[in-house]
Amino acid sequence: MNVGFIAVAVAIALPAIASAISQGWATSSAVNAMARQPEAASEIRSGLLIALAFMEALTLFSWLIALLLTFRL
Repeated sequence: MNVGFIAVAVAIALPAIASAISQGWATSSAVNAMARQPEAASEIRSGLLIALAFMEALTLFSWLIALLLTFRL
C-alpha cells in the first residue's frame, strides 16, 4: 500500500470531521443566542451563514488538495 494514498485519506478525513464538528458547534451556539435574544436573530443568522460558508470553503480547499495529491502520485 502506497503511503501517498494514506496521506490523501487523511487530507480528506480530518478537515471533513473538523468542519462537521465546528459547524454543529457554531449552529448550536447561534440557536442558543437567538433563543436568548430573539430581537438580534437576523444579525446572528447572517453572521452564522458567513461563518458556515468559510468553514465549508476550507473543507472544499482540503478536498482540492487531496485531488491534487491523488493525481500527482
